[in-house]
Amino acid sequence: MDDIAPEQARTALDAADRARRQVAEEVGLPRGYWWTMAADWILLGVLSSVAPPWLAGTATVGFGMGHAVLASRLLDGRRRTDRLQVSAAVAGRRVPLVVVGMLLGLIGVTVLAALALDADGADHAGLWAAVLVAVVVGLGGPEILRVLRRWVRA
Repeated sequence: MDDIAPEQARTALDAADRARRQVAEEVGLPRGYWWTMAADWILLGVLSSVAPPWLAGTATVGFGMGHAVLASRLLDGRRRTDRLQVSAAVAGRRVPLVVVGMLLGLIGVTVLAALALDADGADHAGLWAAVLVAVVVGLGGPEILRVLRRWVRA
């Protein structure tokens, strides 16, 4: 081992760093999380249409807290698949912040869509806006998270 040239050592360290970054880019939340979030989003849309405002507001706060806890627990294990678990140093400590930011962004999209649908005269605008966002979350959640992580280098 004493015969390793500095260039060989640098090449090996660079390869290890590239592999670490590649694994870190694949850390995320399981597909089931995104479909659960989508179903809950639709449930909130239904509640906004049929329940008293205080109940819909309470459910929304519960939704946010529940998904924040669930996402942080899932991300704390830093699992990409059932067979992969990496350290927090590899996974990145900003990923939970990205998930919360994504959740807030989706709330904004839902509110804007509901306002646009309501202005257009749609019945149950909140429900339709929730369905729209739920489809986006269910089908594209992991990809959106991956792009956001790349943008903020998390």
